[in-house]
Amino acid sequence: MRVVVTGATGNVGTAVVAALAADEKVTEVVGVARRQPDIAPPKTRFVAADVAEDDLGPVLAGADALLHLAWIFQPTHRPEVTWQANAVGSARVFDAAAAAGVAAVVHASSVGVYSPGEPGRFVDESWPTHSLPTAAYGREKAYVERVLDAFEARHQGIRVVRLRPAFIFQRGSATEQRRIFAGPFVPSTLVRPGRLPVLPWPRGLSFQALHTDDVAEAYRLAVVGEARGAFNIAADPVLDAEEVGRVMEARTVPVPGRAARAALASLWRLHVVPAEPALLDLVLGLPLLDTSRARTELGWEPRTSAVDAMREVLVGMAEGSGAGTPPLRPDSPGSRADEVATGIGERSMRD
Repeated sequence: MRVVVTGATGNVGTAVVAALAADEKVTEVVGVARRQPDIAPPKTRFVAADVAEDDLGPVLAGADALLHLAWIFQPTHRPEVTWQANAVGSARVFDAAAAAGVAAVVHASSVGVYSPGEPGRFVDESWPTHSLPTAAYGREKAYVERVLDAFEARHQGIRVVRLRPAFIFQRGSATEQRRIFAGPFVPSTLVRPGRLPVLPWPRGLSFQALHTDDVAEAYRLAVVGEARGAFNIAADPVLDAEEVGRVMEARTVPVPGRAARAALASLWRLHVVPAEPALLDLVLGLPLLDTSRARTELGWEPRTSAVDAMREVLVGMAEGSGAGTPPLRPDSPGSRADEVATGIGERSMRD
């Protein structure tokens, strides 16, 4: 089986490439990334290509399966850039796969695709996927789901799988996720568990997470198996104020969601943080994921708890950890200054 993986050098992509390369059913992995990495996993070759611009036909020729992971989170101040890369780019990838005769398409959707739910309510894959259209991330994820709906209707012979994972953490993604969501002004030492005595926490906020290796295993199962449709992917426990307080070894103090949003909006408008305020709105409204279908139909089980995955990435942020691919490389001298110089929330960060 020859598998093409877009976004192959990011947080999830690197783990997916390793998982697929270790599978005896997979004969070759073709990793697609905008920047060529300096790594050489077994049975893998990398191709430098931009899914939003380049001709993907030659890359997909002869492929048995496509795993589409490529996605950018920045620049939040230039939503037309993320739309072109994520929404338009995804449509281009799917069309190229159909033209190349690829038999299976596996797409990286997200918990963020779901419409707001009642606090504490677990939902299965039938929950509406309209997201929160004011948030660019949710708007783009929901649009790509509609693109896939039309794609499935036109190409009923192609097996289509959508994985909708919760937040994905690992030590190797620490610096990248700090750059994408927190920006250069957050002191790394403060995120180390035990450093903050008090942690302000938006009232009602709870979310799910899992380790990157566990979501990579879910993608491997989706690629090499026969499953179709959507699958929720998350580990236990739910991360609420109490659980996060334990991880951070801090006392959590609830703050009104409106106040948290106002503070984030001010910092975002001043280009102090890259995460847009609408993203907080989206997270505050997320339902919780019922993962029964993934466990029964994919045969998937997480090996790492959500607590341990979150602790790992926080310690990684405190230590400036990363990995060897361009998106995951840790801080080097002057890199935080470069983030400021190029405009926080203005710069594109692509796998």
